[in-house]
Amino acid sequence: MSDDVLLDAAKKCVLAVGVRRTTLAEIARTAKVSRMTVYRRFPDVRSVLATLMTREFGGLLQGAAEPEVEPAHFREKLVQSSVAAVVALSGDPLFRTLLDLDPELVLPYIVERLGKTQRFAEGVILHLLQGGHEDGSIRKGDLPSQARTLLLLIQSFTFSFRPATADVNEKALMTEFAQVLDAALRP
Repeated sequence: MSDDVLLDAAKKCVLAVGVRRTTLAEIARTAKVSRMTVYRRFPDVRSVLATLMTREFGGLLQGAAEPEVEPAHFREKLVQSSVAAVVALSGDPLFRTLLDLDPELVLPYIVERLGKTQRFAEGVILHLLQGGHEDGSIRKGDLPSQARTLLLLIQSFTFSFRPATADVNEKALMTEFAQVLDAALRP
């Protein structure tokens, strides 16, 4: 049995009852395995959920980094990927459930530390920035600082997307977001 079976079961549980009310016993029942099977792979429910979030959100970010239309240069690719990441994450049922039912679990990743998914996203941003420096489409600057700044900007749009679009058109907001990113990155 692969870990994906257990992670898929954990996802079903979280979508049904939220992160805080998901238990290893419920994950095992949903996966139709014994609790010992789950314990052999994951020491506790927190590690299952951390692995699930990394898999799910990392996959969404990876998909966002691969635009449907080939961009003219790295700046355009970075802008398109950033917009796609905000839309994908903010619309994801697992992400929405986490924010709706257990928002306090997100707070440490905003005010205390960066998690694996954030580090992954920052790595993608860094790669695109380097490409933009090389092709001349992105203004030169300190790469780690530029990457962290973009991560924080993209993250703020992702977490605030629902309230931000309550009375503002989603497409218009994303168009403005793209313009802000493009202007900030332009040499």
